[in-house]
Amino acid sequence: MTKVTPDSPTTERRKEEHIRINLEEHVQFPRLTTGLERYAFMHQAVPNLDLAAIDTTATLFTKQLTTPVFVSSMTGGTELARTINTNLATAAQERGLAMGVGSQRAAIEDPELASTFQVRHVAPDILLFANLGAVQLNYGYGLDECRRAVEMIEADALILHFNVLQEAVQPEGDSNFAGLLDKVAAVCARLDVPVIAKEVGWGFSKEMATQLAKAGVRAIDVAGSGGTSWSEVEYHRAPDAFHAQVARSFADWGIPTADSIQYVREGAPDTFVLASGGLRDGIDVAKSIALGARAAGIASPFLKAAAQSVEAILDYAREITTQLRIAMLCAGAKDLNSLSQTPLYKR
Repeated sequence: MTKVTPDSPTTERRKEEHIRINLEEHVQFPRLTTGLERYAFMHQAVPNLDLAAIDTTATLFTKQLTTPVFVSSMTGGTELARTINTNLATAAQERGLAMGVGSQRAAIEDPELASTFQVRHVAPDILLFANLGAVQLNYGYGLDECRRAVEMIEADALILHFNVLQEAVQPEGDSNFAGLLDKVAAVCARLDVPVIAKEVGWGFSKEMATQLAKAGVRAIDVAGSGGTSWSEVEYHRAPDAFHAQVARSFADWGIPTADSIQYVREGAPDTFVLASGGLRDGIDVAKSIALGARAAGIASPFLKAAAQSVEAILDYAREITTQLRIAMLCAGAKDLNSLSQTPLYKR
């Protein structure tokens, strides 16, 4: 089932490399942005609202969040990842955030690594997303592995992530995406929890959103371009100059997050849109909601905070929520439903 060879790193070692590179190297898109900077709220000088009464609560998959923010899927499968996930989940429980774990393939291959993903002991109430690479459905995985991923962490939903460019530039990548939508549809039809389709930093087009919705996914996380570039990550872990140059040539590939939110909303109007990809503060979250997202995911800043302490995560989460509340006040939106109907103008 696994493609590991003596000359290629194990899934566990690859996860360690990904964490280190994200913490130590510059892996942002060199030029491509999220596109959110192109949009702004019309400032309301007299909003007729009380900041203390602004309501940021959101409901997603029957669970209530105190703010429409989730910790995007990042890691698992290593001892360092255990600490990071525990810190993130502890903070998510305290602040009422949702959270996704990183790809659980490592724990499917080696059940001894399952505990590095398990966080229910510190976060019994959070909305929690399991995670597997969708392409693994073409490499021996099926409904059973999806169920195992969900049961492993007592998840409320399953993310199937789509990372075609990352797999294509990895020397050890799994790059056969042929016929994948039919297999995704089979999982959606029989899995007991909702399925979320997630990109990892290159966004979804309108056409892809339509096809994913027809396959039965309940939500689409756009994970657009403008934040972490995983081709840049793979550049830093390339084994030779050839693979490094191939990876680097795609450094600015993808659909900006702001555009992908709108494409997915148009292509799959009855599907929850989740926004991620380069979001950094509560104003980005507010813009994402106004563009059509139900909730917004943040990865890199949470990862860097989690490498420090739970307190650092809580500080960052409090900062995001405060920024969101002030943005809503100044835009004249009393709650998230009002925010979703608040027009943005292009700068």
